Amino acid sequence: MNTLRKIYLNSWFTLISKSQAPLVCFFLLSLACTQLEASERLRLGTLVPKGSSYFNHLKQMEGVWKQAPGGGVAVSIYPDGRLGGEAEMVRRMRGGQIQVGLLTVAGLAEIEPRVVGLQQAPMIFRSIDEVEHVMQELGKDLEIMMEQKGFKVLGWTHAGWVHFFAKEPVQTIDDVRAAKLFCWAGSPEIVEIFQHNGFRPVPLETKDIVPGLQTGMITCVAMPPMAANFSQVDTRAPFMLKVNWGALAGGLVMTKEAWDKFTPEQGKHLLDAALKAVQSIQEDGLKEAEESIKAMQQRGLKVIEPTGPQLDQWYAETAKAYPEIRERVTEPAIFDRVNDILKNYRNR
Repeated sequence: MNTLRKIYLNSWFTLISKSQAPLVCFFLLSLACTQLEASERLRLGTLVPKGSSYFNHLKQMEGVWKQAPGGGVAVSIYPDGRLGGEAEMVRRMRGGQIQVGLLTVAGLAEIEPRVVGLQQAPMIFRSIDEVEHVMQELGKDLEIMMEQKGFKVLGWTHAGWVHFFAKEPVQTIDDVRAAKLFCWAGSPEIVEIFQHNGFRPVPLETKDIVPGLQTGMITCVAMPPMAANFSQVDTRAPFMLKVNWGALAGGLVMTKEAWDKFTPEQGKHLLDAALKAVQSIQEDGLKEAEESIKAMQQRGLKVIEPTGPQLDQWYAETAKAYPEIRERVTEPAIFDRVNDILKNYRNR
């Protein structure tokens, strides 16, 4: 269970901070043939834990792929970060050692940095429907960009909201500003943006989150409920502020080198199964987030919800950081595209 908790925690923070899960085992397999035959086995790497609903949906996809035209397509799934962190997995995909990856935005950004437009502006989304609409619309542009980098997007997905977990009760944005807030050490521009907007970020590596909460080095951390539940962060930070700080986003991708070797009939079969898998992951992620909150409440977690005026202040104050995020974190054109999509969606 300790290993599972560590994987969940690393999996989440790879999304926001581009951290890398530790390399559990070194994978030394490469393609010996130049042509991918139906009998050859694709290799899929991911950080999701074995036995999770995410893994189970990938296994269901694996079964469907075996029934593809032309003798079926075999795939071996390597969960738990067995093939390294996401940056390492992307490197291995480029080298032909892995052909498929279920990656977070951080991993996808190793391929195409503009993918961060899906999640890097806090509180830009007001509902899950908005998240999914932007993923669908912006995703069309990003798929072209990813293809130009040598990768085929099989489907986009998300796993729900990120909330704040704190050692003391927090409710307003000023409460969180006063806290010692975890911020990943590998992202100095994010640290500076937090500082410029009145927060007290403490740059640390993800492995230092739990010790940091124990010692008081940090007093607040933003993460998804499922990760908090499995890592038992709630036992050290027993107050959860239910502010939708951001949504977890990611995607299932295959190297173009592998994809281009399939016939159109095979490609359609694989793509249909992949889309079903990412949709199921998306639906179950929302359910498991609520189940995780309930499980933590049974351990003593106190859930705090902001009032209407307090939530309005959250939106107004976080928006002040958008110009700097637009220039320093995302590409201005992508940031503007997201805003345009949201504006049109809300007007409609």
